[in-house]
Amino acid sequence: MQAGLSPRSIVRHLSCLKTYFKFTRKRGLIEKDPMRKITAPRMGKRLPVFVQESQMVALFSCIKFEDDYNGWLARILLETLYATGMRRSEASNLKISDLDFSRMVFRVRGKGDKERLVPFARYLFDLLEKYLEARKLAFPGISAQWLFLNRKGEQFSPESIYHLVRKYLSTVTTEEQRSPHVLRHSFATHLSNNGADLNAIKELLGHSNLASTQVYMHNNIERLIQVYEQAHPKGGVEDEE
Repeated sequence: MQAGLSPRSIVRHLSCLKTYFKFTRKRGLIEKDPMRKITAPRMGKRLPVFVQESQMVALFSCIKFEDDYNGWLARILLETLYATGMRRSEASNLKISDLDFSRMVFRVRGKGDKERLVPFARYLFDLLEKYLEARKLAFPGISAQWLFLNRKGEQFSPESIYHLVRKYLSTVTTEEQRSPHVLRHSFATHLSNNGADLNAIKELLGHSNLASTQVYMHNNIERLIQVYEQAHPKGGVEDEE
């Protein structure tokens, strides 16, 4: 710590040492584990990076997407990730059969092959129909099951989704992180900021427990504090002695 290492780096080093000494003790090379009483430093929770609502509006209203398959693919991928909070692997693994237009839901397979239903709005319904038309024109002889296809008519990989999202987010934000997970964070944060129930956000994200979802409340609290300090008559007044 005196050398300036972050708590996260120290915890990682301690974990390596604990694993090593546990191994040597099992082999009988040492009698006592010197790491047994070592406690790791507390790590502050890192708040998720997200894109502001105004920046997302700019992305879809100011950026020109070409009226061809590649343009429609980029548009629908960005719209889907932001509208549903899917992980990039989940989006990559979507099949056409996972689209239920009658109920306007995606059937998403998440971590541990757990399945969940994620609703989508009417505007995305219309965009998906137009994308599927462009997909049919681009690949007339292909009956691929995957919803999102690359130029060869094959499954659009998670790595390709990462590069596509990073490219377009770079046009509206200067944040260092510009990954598909930032869109997932933006989805959850914007829902929380607009009053969505935390349990509902948990189900939409496919979290196994509420603790994973509660991090989005921190952004909400920060926003409330800012509003309070700006709006309350004594919100920004320091105590007078």
